[in-house]
Amino acid sequence: MKSFSTLCISIFTLSVLITSCKKEKKEVIEKPVPVLWENNEETEELAIQKEHENPRMQFKLLQSKFTDKNDIYADLYWEVTNFSEERYKELSPFILEKNIPSIQKEIEKGTFTYKELTLFYLKRIYKYELNPETTLHTIIALNPRVLDEAVERDNNNESKVHPIYGMPILLKDNINTSNMPTTAGAVVLQENNPTENAFIVSQLESKGALILGKVNLSEWAYYFCSGCPLGYSAIGGQTLNPYGRKIFETGGSSAGSGTAVAANYAVAAIGTETSGSIISPTSQNSLVGLKPTIGVVSRTGIVPISHSLDTAGPMAKNTIDAAIVLDAISGKDEIDTATISKDHDYVSSIKNSTLKGKRLGALNNLLEDSLYAETIKILENQGAEIIKYDPPQLQLNGFLTLLNIEMREDLPKYLANYTSENISVKNLSEVMAFNQKDSLLNMPYNQALFDGIMVDSTSSEDFVKLRDELMQKGNQFFQEPMEKHQLDAVISINNYHSGYAAVGRRPCLALPMGYKENGEPIAITFIGASNSEALLIQLGAAYEKANPVRKIPQQFSK
Repeated sequence: MKSFSTLCISIFTLSVLITSCKKEKKEVIEKPVPVLWENNEETEELAIQKEHENPRMQFKLLQSKFTDKNDIYADLYWEVTNFSEERYKELSPFILEKNIPSIQKEIEKGTFTYKELTLFYLKRIYKYELNPETTLHTIIALNPRVLDEAVERDNNNESKVHPIYGMPILLKDNINTSNMPTTAGAVVLQENNPTENAFIVSQLESKGALILGKVNLSEWAYYFCSGCPLGYSAIGGQTLNPYGRKIFETGGSSAGSGTAVAANYAVAAIGTETSGSIISPTSQNSLVGLKPTIGVVSRTGIVPISHSLDTAGPMAKNTIDAAIVLDAISGKDEIDTATISKDHDYVSSIKNSTLKGKRLGALNNLLEDSLYAETIKILENQGAEIIKYDPPQLQLNGFLTLLNIEMREDLPKYLANYTSENISVKNLSEVMAFNQKDSLLNMPYNQALFDGIMVDSTSSEDFVKLRDELMQKGNQFFQEPMEKHQLDAVISINNYHSGYAAVGRRPCLALPMGYKENGEPIAITFIGASNSEALLIQLGAAYEKANPVRKIPQQFSK
């Protein structure tokens, strides 16, 4: 495969010659885009991967069989190419790993523009995603109008009403956008375009955010195949972790949201969670991710699993950015009746951030983890009162049944109301029949969870009873110790208690806690009472200040 720079030079020279020859005729000749990506023979890579100790890391493929990366990167190619390496290096100290307020301050000073900010991130995406040695297979689509929109932000800077203004944001590809397909990673939805924007996308755009593109995910938000790799989808291929490509799991299902932000491909991203799907990739990619209480953020226009548990939420490199994104997307949606009017300024919450006097619950069974134990000491040194306790012994029996019944009910509503006219399937059984037409390509890891949905015969009466019992147990798991010990929050690791938080309708905030001896990221997770996002942000900001351990992935540091 020719080098990226060699191809650029040769094609550029050719285009200049063509333009010169045609000048007298005043014809406009479109410059051709070179072949940027050639699919690699991956037999040897996959053979090595079969030796991985984790069965979920024993991949069957890496590159998507359905998406040509050249199509993704063609529209913006010349503008990104013309953004010089020299200018990229000049801006790097002001953008790389910096938070939104810092970036906005530099734009106000005239250091760079919103268009240059967008080009900086695009330059990184092209640089790393089009190199077989560094690609994370994390970008599914790029917004073809994003640079025009960035110019509009520059020209209308006086209309800035929110710190999200002009900030490039990536979206998990189960969130509807009007000018890019929304696929949930599935072949059957490959032509799902155009659609109306999801409510949260309209929220972002109304405040001036730039939708940079769409990122990969575990297909159907990881409620599709059983025991399969995290971050795999037929449309996007196998997402890889920037801290250890083909070594560490990405977390799921918001794998692309996590890996892209960790690699500094955007200011932040939106993920979605049913149970752990924001917190898991946040933890695996050394990020700050917030899973809100159901109702804080609208689900309208998002491919569903469970209306009882689904929510979208921010994934960022720091707490202030997560707060800014949450503030931008939250609010009342008349279509999603679970949503509530925003009664918090999540950004201002950080001004009151402190750990002093906060009562935090530490679980005795997690204290064997040395990083967790060290972090507890850091919290204590900052004035937090740590109450160690044994959690209630509760089993979440029937959890999959809750997901089975609600996905079987909710997916047809999405297909009927929020897909484009190009999509003909009406329900799960038709999706499964489509997959079976070419099972090796459409579902290489099978569709066992879909199979389980179709054979679940739980009656309506039994389902309501089961759902209520799960909610009661999830609430009890946290509420009982929180009331007994007067706790502000419970401290967990990664997504260890995401299932309880999901059915207990508890918000979770995960932040970098450090790295294992092998370099794999690990997170501390604060879990609070329902609608306590502002308090969690305060705790997170104070913790982050006391223990700033996040490191950019080494391979993506330039």
